[in-house]
Amino acid sequence: MKTWLKGAAWGLSAVGAALAAACGSGADSSSGYNTGGSGASGGTDGGFSGFGGSGASGGSGGSSASGGSGATGGLAGSAGSGGAPGCTSAADCIGHPSGPACDPTSGDCVGCVGPTDCPTGQFCDTGAQQCKAGCDDAGDCSAPAAQCDTATNTCKECLQDTHCPSGQICVGGACATGCSTTQPCPSTSQTCCGTSCHDLSSDITNCGTCGVACPLVQNAATVCTNGVCGMGGCAVGFADCNQNPADGCEHNVTQLGPCICTPGQTQTCYDGPPGTLNVGVCKSGTRTCQPSGLLWGFCLNQVLPQAETCTANNQDDDCDGQVDNVPDIDGDGWNACQGDCCETPADCSQPTLVNPGAYDVPGNNVDDDCDGQIDNPPASCDGPLTSNAADPVDYARAIDLCQTTTENPPLATKKWGVITSGATAFHRANGTSTPNAMQRSIRTGFGGGVTPLMGTKLAVLSTGRAAAQAAPNNANPAYAAFQGGQNMATTSPVPADWLAANGSNFPNAPGCPGPQGGTTAYDPIMLKLRIRVPTNAKSFNVSSFFYSSEYPEWVCSAFNDFFLVLLDSTFVPAAGEAPNPTDKNLAFYDPPPVGGAVYPVGVNLAFGNTGLFQVCVNGPTGCGSGAVAGNTNTCTGITQLLGTGFDVLNPPSQFPADPGWCGASNRAGGGTGWLTVRGNVKPGETIEIRFVTWDTGDPWYDSLVLLDRFQWQLDASQPGTGPG
Repeated sequence: MKTWLKGAAWGLSAVGAALAAACGSGADSSSGYNTGGSGASGGTDGGFSGFGGSGASGGSGGSSASGGSGATGGLAGSAGSGGAPGCTSAADCIGHPSGPACDPTSGDCVGCVGPTDCPTGQFCDTGAQQCKAGCDDAGDCSAPAAQCDTATNTCKECLQDTHCPSGQICVGGACATGCSTTQPCPSTSQTCCGTSCHDLSSDITNCGTCGVACPLVQNAATVCTNGVCGMGGCAVGFADCNQNPADGCEHNVTQLGPCICTPGQTQTCYDGPPGTLNVGVCKSGTRTCQPSGLLWGFCLNQVLPQAETCTANNQDDDCDGQVDNVPDIDGDGWNACQGDCCETPADCSQPTLVNPGAYDVPGNNVDDDCDGQIDNPPASCDGPLTSNAADPVDYARAIDLCQTTTENPPLATKKWGVITSGATAFHRANGTSTPNAMQRSIRTGFGGGVTPLMGTKLAVLSTGRAAAQAAPNNANPAYAAFQGGQNMATTSPVPADWLAANGSNFPNAPGCPGPQGGTTAYDPIMLKLRIRVPTNAKSFNVSSFFYSSEYPEWVCSAFNDFFLVLLDSTFVPAAGEAPNPTDKNLAFYDPPPVGGAVYPVGVNLAFGNTGLFQVCVNGPTGCGSGAVAGNTNTCTGITQLLGTGFDVLNPPSQFPADPGWCGASNRAGGGTGWLTVRGNVKPGETIEIRFVTWDTGDPWYDSLVLLDRFQWQLDASQPGTGPG
């Protein structure tokens, strides 16, 4: 690269010549710019600023700062190849023949690097790095020629109309009077024709000559024909939707959108759901454009899907491709033709809960079971029942399960109810064999203090005779004492599924001994009901009242008689719902807080003062041989003992080891009072409920349970037994 260095002024060019001669290769000194020598050491001679030497050593010429090395002390030339740059600033290029500016990239002196390097009226050609006359942007120009025409690098007064004052246009780089599309006429009553403003009123009949645009009439443009303006097309943004020239282009497309149709135009139409046109009875119709052109008329003569009729007409009325099929809209198992009176939310708030398989919820103002009656009162069906009834379905009626059904009825009659088949039956505790007939009864009450909770009857199951001593109809069966008890001469194993779920042991009240006599049930009786659940029920409750002559002397002993309510259901709890017990037994008490010690329903509820054994006399308990002594203070009275046979005062001992009673607690027995048993079910399923009771350890000292007031519930419950 060639490099220029700033030199110093010499007094005489001869000095340079002399130095050149001494170094052997100096060139002409008269020019003031000489090269260094070319000898092996490189020349040191130079003019104002010379080139470095080109010898093998690269020359010994230094930069101007080092001073010359000649005998006269003149300035040395610049370094040869591999030396320092020629310039670092414009100061290094003053007086340089290539220009006064320093290119910082190459280190060369040039004519210009930027616009500030050039005098007024010139611009810097950055490619050639030379100043040239003219401009390359508006900054190089001044008024009145203030615009730069970069195509010619000349300053002009204007380049476009907007550079000129109002009423003028740009012509050949100079502003002149006239008009254009970007410089309109100063008056709205004029239009620009060519480059001249013309008055619309004077030019309307001269449009062909002057080129003036014809005016708008009612948003419709006029067109020039033979020099005269006449009606033409609509102005931009307007349309003649009604096809009536009298009102011009009446529709503002910009604001209201395009015209919809041409007045009188017709087209086929169909308003049914996609996929139903030309299926079954469905077909299209015709609609006509209204006179305004902005609206289609109604679709006439179309046939839309209709509900399938419950009377078969051999047509696909709902256009779904199937003839005479009525859909189950709410998916609850019934359609309208099968008796579902609520298929959509328009019919009722919860369609899936309303159908012939539901039970009528009291007080909700809905015909839940679609029987044509809203909130019809609970049925009463126990009036005609006799005390010695043998049909297990009658016992279901006695506890107010009045509706019956069959195992596999047609859907139209598939309602909830007790299934009147062999699955509903009386058995012994293990579900086989037949119990003694005297262990069951249907009564209008029990003793003098207990009346039915619902209807006129209640069911009685006993390990002795199911009769109260003072009841007016105490025949069938006749009364026999509970204290000492009746040996009904029947036994069986206990329910196998319940026993297995409890590890082959009887569950017991905390702190009480295990049963005597293994797992044999003495004098057992089971009422097994097979029931189809209503489609809107998620739980049920039934009332029970347990009596035992084991109270008070055999409380917390090996003779704890049992009462079970075993539920077979496919219920699966949803979030927040409690599961049924794993051993299926709902006859247990879980005192607050839930999840602690559990008490099976029996005489041992009186141990530990659980509060559920209340129909009794307070005082000592567990005075029999082998029993755990205790004391009950939760008894509330004996009104519901009176006349039952459990109220006998100071009953005589029946066996040498039997004390008969315990101190002040001197009645033949005691009871719980009415309790509520709760369980959860799956809507619409078929369940089995087994009410089971038996004597534990021996056939004596009988126990008895009353059952009544079976009710369905919409919501899941906390399974188990408690007050109520």
